[in-house]
Amino acid sequence: MEDINRLLSFYVNESINHDFAIRRYCPARMEQGQGGDCQDQEAVVFDDTELCSSDATSSTPCLASSKVDDFVDSFINMDQYEYENEDQGSQEKHQSFDHFVVNDEDEADAYSMVNGVFGYVPTTLEDSELEIDENLPTAMLEEEVEMGGSFGAIPELVPCAQEVSLGVDEGLDLVHMLLACAEAVGCRDNQQAEFLLSRIWALASPSGDSLQRVSYCFATGLKCRLSLLPHNVIANGTLTSISMDVPLITRDNKLEAFQLLYQTTPYIAFGFMAANEAICQASQGKCSIHIVDLAMEHTLQWSSLIRALASRPEGPPMLRITGLTGIEDNPKLQSSMNVLVEEASSLGMHLEFHTISEPATPSILTTEKLNLRKGEALFINSILQLHKYVKESRGYLKEILLSIKKLGPTALTVEEQDTNHNGPFFLGRFLESLHYYSAIFDSLQACMPRNSQHRMKIEGLHFAEEIRNIVAYEGPDRIERHERVDQWRRQLGRAGFQVMPLKCTSQVRMMLSVYDCDGYTLSSEKGNLLLGWKGRPVMMASAWQVASV
Repeated sequence: MEDINRLLSFYVNESINHDFAIRRYCPARMEQGQGGDCQDQEAVVFDDTELCSSDATSSTPCLASSKVDDFVDSFINMDQYEYENEDQGSQEKHQSFDHFVVNDEDEADAYSMVNGVFGYVPTTLEDSELEIDENLPTAMLEEEVEMGGSFGAIPELVPCAQEVSLGVDEGLDLVHMLLACAEAVGCRDNQQAEFLLSRIWALASPSGDSLQRVSYCFATGLKCRLSLLPHNVIANGTLTSISMDVPLITRDNKLEAFQLLYQTTPYIAFGFMAANEAICQASQGKCSIHIVDLAMEHTLQWSSLIRALASRPEGPPMLRITGLTGIEDNPKLQSSMNVLVEEASSLGMHLEFHTISEPATPSILTTEKLNLRKGEALFINSILQLHKYVKESRGYLKEILLSIKKLGPTALTVEEQDTNHNGPFFLGRFLESLHYYSAIFDSLQACMPRNSQHRMKIEGLHFAEEIRNIVAYEGPDRIERHERVDQWRRQLGRAGFQVMPLKCTSQVRMMLSVYDCDGYTLSSEKGNLLLGWKGRPVMMASAWQVASV
């Protein structure tokens, strides 16, 4: 994160007045400094979002300068956070971070011969069962230009080769304008928000450095949030409305981006490995295993598990995998399942695949609907899914977890984003998500060339969609409600689950050593594993069993 680190170095040494920079872009902040707050615009805002009112107890008004200071420092200086984390030792929330410097070719070669583990890391794009549309990568920049045109205020983009990194002053301005624009959007000051967005578009780009790219995604989310308001209040109190055409991203687009993320980073493979290792450990001695996947869109996770189970000393078990797909017809998934059935047969293992074309609901999570059989070890698998059942009250999540508990599973395996994107206030969510995704975009830049078409697809079709959902939507439309590991521990504990300590730390370390990228970190937190980037947790993997009475 060289560009962002340079910004922080300048920022710390020059002692810039952060509050002044926000005031420069947000009139509401200036009113706050004079003893006032944002206008009360309660009559024209979302029913379930915060209001900018003079009542201090109502919700989060404008950003405090101290919060801006802390955020910009931590956002711009990712590396300093890493070493401060290391120095503080046991005072930190997480136990210990192990830092991996990947430059030992011998270690990577040795690891490639480990049976059943190296399969988590696809070495080529042809290793997985999904086909990539070769026409899309070659035209990615042109697609971005067309996408930008649909937003109205987003200017056309220059080719990637002409992009240059931001200077120190421009980077500081961009971060401050993003925060000020979020504040203006939170206060429903449409005129100021539109002005700031026009300034942000001049610096942000989906093909620039990591700061420019993440800023582009968040600015798009802010623009979308403005367009979704039924009416928009401008400074003089009059009403106006704006529209925004959102480009359609198909299920195949999303699946392609997910596959590329799996192939190029450890974030997805980490969850697969942790879940599969937990299943192997908990199923020792079992002759029949049934795995229920809460949202199966692909079969990327299962090839490594099949090989591991087939090599058990006691012999391979009979394996059934039931996937809840939520859609009626999925020929690609069916084709992939057929390939795995043949692979399992060649290894002497009987494998059955079944799909249920409905999403996971309490009415589906029953013995009858899942066709559970007596004597089989049941595992529930959730990869980046549980957060989608979290609502404002968390009542629906509790229903799902209680339904799973009634099934009596041997284990519930979970991978989730380790961050808090489910706060009740927009500004808090914006700050947390900007910090979180800046770490992810930095890791993608460190692992792939700046002009990588694969990176652009991952960011534009996967992470940009998550960001837009977090920033732009409220109520039932906001499904990316990520939470931290301690919150998951509380929710699962209240539903009657207790943690099963994961015992695959060494395997994960070996997997991380294969990625030719310095910066991935691993920590253990009360039996859970956290995968991070330069000390910033990104993904959480865990396994749970029904608590003994």
